[in-house]
Amino acid sequence: MLDVAITGTGIVSGLGCGSRKFHDAMMAGEIAIREAPWHKGESGRPSWWAIVRDFNPRDWMDEKIEDGTDMFSQFALAAAKQAIGEAGLGTFDPLRAGVVHGTSMGGTRALMKAQHLLETNGPGSVPRKTEIQIYPNMAASQIAMQYGLHGPSLTVTTACASSLDAIGTAAHMIASGRADVLIAGGTDGGLALPGGLPDHDFVPALYYTSTAYGMVAPSNDPRRAMMPFDIKRSGIVVGEGSAMFVLERGDHARARGADILGYVRGYGSLADAYHPSAPDPSGKWEARAIEMALADAGMAAERVDALVAHATGTPKGDTAEIQAINRVHGDRSRRLPVASVKGHLGHSGASSGGMALITGLLGMRQDRFVFTANTDEPDPEARFDIVISEPRNMKVETLQINAFGFGGQNASIVVTRT
Repeated sequence: MLDVAITGTGIVSGLGCGSRKFHDAMMAGEIAIREAPWHKGESGRPSWWAIVRDFNPRDWMDEKIEDGTDMFSQFALAAAKQAIGEAGLGTFDPLRAGVVHGTSMGGTRALMKAQHLLETNGPGSVPRKTEIQIYPNMAASQIAMQYGLHGPSLTVTTACASSLDAIGTAAHMIASGRADVLIAGGTDGGLALPGGLPDHDFVPALYYTSTAYGMVAPSNDPRRAMMPFDIKRSGIVVGEGSAMFVLERGDHARARGADILGYVRGYGSLADAYHPSAPDPSGKWEARAIEMALADAGMAAERVDALVAHATGTPKGDTAEIQAINRVHGDRSRRLPVASVKGHLGHSGASSGGMALITGLLGMRQDRFVFTANTDEPDPEARFDIVISEPRNMKVETLQINAFGFGGQNASIVVTRT
């Protein structure tokens, strides 16, 4: 069992910046799904997007850093600053502290924008800092530079499992003695301008790719556009944001009297090795990741009080995860409460697992468990209790969180309240 304390959280999301604001909005049933800022879909239906609207880079960094970064790095810097402030870390031992950050796309927007400017206005219009904006490692590097950290600076790129893989990797690095404190989490997005506004005539190509690949649900209602574990589920809404954490050696956090939000106890990660975008329909490899996290924590499945699922609202993805959770948690005398945050947030990519962890941690303190927004007809194949309609008043001492990504990236973590 790992003894890695979580002492700080920070978030930039479609439901606002700041963990408390975000969590309160989740519990109140708010959703971040709105019309995309560019234009309506070609069918005439609205095109939905769960975009960050409550964000101004200058609230979090100076003009020089803003100018030299893509917005994914800006999101990560803002979330990290919140987490460090919440953790109450006045100073770092620079050789014993570092960053493990996860992202799917890095600075893809900066590259798309540079190509657009080249094609519309010529070579002289390409921003000179494009090179340092686009690299996926730049969020971790900017955080390390901001705080003068000379410990590990790593970037994990495992699609939508990235934040859990970053957290799990960081936890094991701390447990092995390589660091005392690591800032860990994940970030994706920043395709619109700050505030969720369109950027004149520039429309990112990624706006069209989810539709072209058949991932987007055809709906005129934002509350029907993403329905995790619902029998009517038909696709995703693209989301974005950042979720960051301060992780510490348990004895390090306790010695300084930190307010410990919870502990990372176990982590499992492996390859599905089945298809670039579809999971193995049996869910057996997702189940194996869940089991590995439990084994790492030294816990039986029955110790888990609740689980936040990946649950993207796609027919294939949710079917496989239902099979996986059934395999591990489906034979209990009392069904395991399970929820997904994606009905509230859309699919926020690399940050999605971290966002689930934030609302899970805050819910544990309140004896309340998050619910699955938009879902009203849970899939009867689930041999677990899909929490819908409103938060569940319940005590959660042990929580499991799943995150699965394109390329067969399967990750799961186990956290405890004490």
